[in-house]
Amino acid sequence: MAASPNRAVSNPFSRDFTFVGGTNGFALPSSYDLFVYVSVFAMVAALMLLFGRTRLGLRLRASAFAPEVSRLLGVNVARMRTVGWALAAVAGALAAMVILPTSPSGITPTAMDQVFVTAFTAAVLGGLDSPVGAVVGGLSIGVILSYVTGYWSPDAPPVATLLLLLAVLLIRPNGIFSGMKARHV
Repeated sequence: MAASPNRAVSNPFSRDFTFVGGTNGFALPSSYDLFVYVSVFAMVAALMLLFGRTRLGLRLRASAFAPEVSRLLGVNVARMRTVGWALAAVAGALAAMVILPTSPSGITPTAMDQVFVTAFTAAVLGGLDSPVGAVVGGLSIGVILSYVTGYWSPDAPPVATLLLLLAVLLIRPNGIFSGMKARHV
């Protein structure tokens, strides 16, 4: 008999809420929620400092926006791409680290598939070139999926996400917050 590929992940912190004012009062975030907030804030702050205040960040941005000019100025564009992929891997590992302990199935080969599809849909909804649009798209997806879960079915969010992605790609493929690009003839 083959072993199950699922591995349980224990929570590193308590997920129990503390109620202030009894059960009719309000709930303070759990230790795990605080860990998630601090981790995400630290990652965002580190990336903002990296891209806004360091020479490496300047080289990464230059390599992304104008690789030919960057090469002429002596920037190793291939190395900057490698650094970019490494940063993406670190951000993805952080996302998996904070999401997987909340998953009922634990670690499986497909544990993050729905998260990736939802995140991609949020980025497309807001516009792939707009950080503000990605945040608004993520919040919009969260609200939409909450309504779908509450009013339609708890099993419907994957279908709703794919239908929303299809609608955005058909109606406004560049996203809601994307700027109009000049067409070069």
